Amino acid sequence: MTDSQGTSEAVEEKRGFEAEVAKLLKLMVHSVYSEREIFLRELISNASDACDKLRYEALTQPELIKDSGDFTVEIIADKKAGTLTVRDNGIGMGHDDLISNLGTIARSGTEGFMDQFTGDAQKDVQLIGQFGVGFYSVFMVSDDVVVTSRRAGDDEAWQWRSDGEGSYTMRPADADSVRGTEIILHLKEDAKEYLEQIRLQTIIKTYSDHIALPISLAVVGSDDEKTEEPLIANEGSALWTRTKSEITEEQYTEFYRHTGHAYDEPAHTIHYKAEGMQEYSVLLFVPSQRPMNLFENRKSPVKLYVKRVFITDETQEMLPGWLRFMHGIIDSEDLPLNISREMLQNNPVLARISKGVTNKILSEFEKLASKDTEKYEALWENFGAVIKEGLYEDSDRRDALLKISMFRSTGVEGWTTLSDYVSRMKEGQDKIYYVTGADEVSVRKSPQLEGFKAKGIEVLLLSDTVDDFWMQMVTEFDGKAFQSITRGAADLSGIDSSDTAKDTADKVPDSTLTVLTTLIKEQLGDRVSDVRASDRLVETAVCLVADEGGMDIHLERMLKANSQFDGLSKRALEINPSHSLVKAMAERASGDGAIAALSEQVELLYDQARILEGETPDDPAAFAARMSVIMSGSIV
Repeated sequence: MTDSQGTSEAVEEKRGFEAEVAKLLKLMVHSVYSEREIFLRELISNASDACDKLRYEALTQPELIKDSGDFTVEIIADKKAGTLTVRDNGIGMGHDDLISNLGTIARSGTEGFMDQFTGDAQKDVQLIGQFGVGFYSVFMVSDDVVVTSRRAGDDEAWQWRSDGEGSYTMRPADADSVRGTEIILHLKEDAKEYLEQIRLQTIIKTYSDHIALPISLAVVGSDDEKTEEPLIANEGSALWTRTKSEITEEQYTEFYRHTGHAYDEPAHTIHYKAEGMQEYSVLLFVPSQRPMNLFENRKSPVKLYVKRVFITDETQEMLPGWLRFMHGIIDSEDLPLNISREMLQNNPVLARISKGVTNKILSEFEKLASKDTEKYEALWENFGAVIKEGLYEDSDRRDALLKISMFRSTGVEGWTTLSDYVSRMKEGQDKIYYVTGADEVSVRKSPQLEGFKAKGIEVLLLSDTVDDFWMQMVTEFDGKAFQSITRGAADLSGIDSSDTAKDTADKVPDSTLTVLTTLIKEQLGDRVSDVRASDRLVETAVCLVADEGGMDIHLERMLKANSQFDGLSKRALEINPSHSLVKAMAERASGDGAIAALSEQVELLYDQARILEGETPDDPAAFAARMSVIMSGSIV
């Protein structure tokens, strides 16, 4: 094939771009494409497209490819000349094709070709380039573009040349030019990085790894005059387009590691093809290990392809944030190849694809939870905290998410579902009880749990940060209201617990206890909202609880720690009528000078309640002094 200077003596044609390309070209180059390197993706896509076109035309005209060898795409970087060449042996273009396809913006040769087919034949044509808009990305990196092409079956070859400033020239090329198209880019000074082998390999691997024909890469003209041997820079087949029965677990794992830059094995694979209003292929993986940045980046790392060509992996529109741990690809047949990241926002086609894929993932998780509980529990162990974000932000799927959510509980070892919890509820129990905290260890030590444990009433143990937030949005499950055990009064008298309840006949009499609670309330004043006997304490003397309509204690503490809350709201102080300390204080409360006599003990009791909730005493120095006095008095 001729190089950029290999032309005949025929008169050169100089033409202006049609359809006001001159006015639109700069906008196209600087606005449609988000990355400069995208030009190579476009050229490879066009080359692959040209080969696919010829392959289909040769079905009825086999003479077009007689003795032509296999279809290939060649990329040659010439460092000395400062040029990058992309060459294919596809269908090629004649004089009118070049004018029509390269001289008219947004004129798609592929689109016209597709119009020739109907029915199944059209569906079978996997044409991925749209030669027209995509081609103009070359002017991001080149100030002189030379296209030499000979259409299959023609004897003439033609050369198209432009600097992208508003006009182009056409002239006959060497008649000995081989079939296909050669594009030579004279790279700008700031684009010479695209002559480096490693840079080109990376781009090809990123954007065109699964183009279904070999992409040959060669680097020539190095300063040391050492010529790199051509190499095949892509895999050459799109794994997700093959049926599941043709793919081994090893191939899935290799693909997972490549797309996710991971070293572990996938915990679960979702592979299917959707057909209907939108056609797209999906190959997604659940990692077996939790990524380090799982809670730092809410973007889904799923890659978007269009007709096997990589588009982006930096859009939040692919999957919701609560599925950001998923890796893999979604390949659409309906989106345009030249779509930019900006255009993806609020795109209705992508929105429908995202909805369908998200619902499919939920369905797969539900199926996995019922058929392979052990495998699903491992998945939940790693990513349950992220999936539960959907309970807070995705109201449309909240019911489905509640069904697949798993929790730790006081009633069973390991994980439990809400459905299983409800099936174990005691006679007379109409609420699903839960407690939240910073971690599972501290939650299990919550003093508020004691009464529920003593009466055999199961409590969910919630220790993920998101738990405090989604509980504000979800009020019930299966007709049973959620109830925090650290908020509001706990009346457990109506629940049948005769088989496990402890004997509490040695409690302080109500009349005596009223005297003590009144005394405590008088001393603590507005530091507490109320002082009352507790139905939830068994071993601990005292605890704090939020009011029924107030904010849960752990949530309020988190907001304060993040400077989103000025101060803690007043809480109720509950005392255990069966505790020895409370009994002793109740006896003393009825005597003369009780307020003065019990002043220090009341303060210590309140400080103890604060410490149990992970807070510091109001006055640490005074707390230490009181403790010293009491400890000194106890030493005989």
